Amino acid sequence: MRRFLISDTHFGHDAVYTFTDSNGDRIRPWATDSATGDQVMIDRWNSIVAPEDKVYHLGDVAFPRKSLSILDKLNGKKVLIKGNHDMFDLKDYAKHFKDIRGAFEYKGFILTHVPVHPTQIGRFKGNIHGHLHSNVIDDPSYFNVSVERINATPILFEEVADILTTSVHQL
Repeated sequence: MRRFLISDTHFGHDAVYTFTDSNGDRIRPWATDSATGDQVMIDRWNSIVAPEDKVYHLGDVAFPRKSLSILDKLNGKKVLIKGNHDMFDLKDYAKHFKDIRGAFEYKGFILTHVPVHPTQIGRFKGNIHGHLHSNVIDDPSYFNVSVERINATPILFEEVADILTTSVHQL
């Protein structure tokens, strides 16, 4: 079983396809609407995640609520780390996720939706987070797994852990 990370899929959210970065470029260049973008993310997810793998979704899964049904099309055993837009009833998420948490410490790393405060980062090997979409924190202790940063494809935990461990030790 492999472990993957992803955040900010925003399944069903058309407006996110209009968001731009500071240069005016669309942050989700793979589609112009949620129907197309959701299918791209489904295809990329299932091309790398096997049914027995575990996927930590670091929040902001879907809205509107009916778009949560997309999770049924995705391989893997899913764990939700709730994000600021995950506001539906617990029962709505429990149908699709093996576990639901506010944050999760795994192998010394803290998995969150919103990045942890810099005064707390020293307690961990690093913070794997979402929330910032295409933006990053200029600190090697943080790694953003928002879909905009990882080509709309889940990324292996070990790959992120290696990057964080290497970059922190180079300071």
